[in-house]
Amino acid sequence: MLTHIVIWKYRADVEAEVREEHVRLLSKLPAAIKEIESLQVGFDMVRLPRSYDSGLVATFKDRAALQAYTVHLEHVKAAEFGRKISEHVASVDFEI
Repeated sequence: MLTHIVIWKYRADVEAEVREEHVRLLSKLPAAIKEIESLQVGFDMVRLPRSYDSGLVATFKDRAALQAYTVHLEHVKAAEFGRKISEHVASVDFEI
């Protein structure tokens, strides 16, 4: 199994409605991409100076499933949207 974690630091000028749309797009991915074993996404609640604004944790059976997710059209759309509204995006993928 692989865990995929992504965090977004939105640009200061991005309105709350746009941020919420990004999280909505991400939350719909499991219905469209069968390779996703689990997916949780949400907004940061602690709001420390080091905090990012939103994050995603997803699990996949193996690297092939993660790769299928990566290139899936619905994921590509959500990822491009997130990059467009963010000043920084970071990710990590590891075996569990």
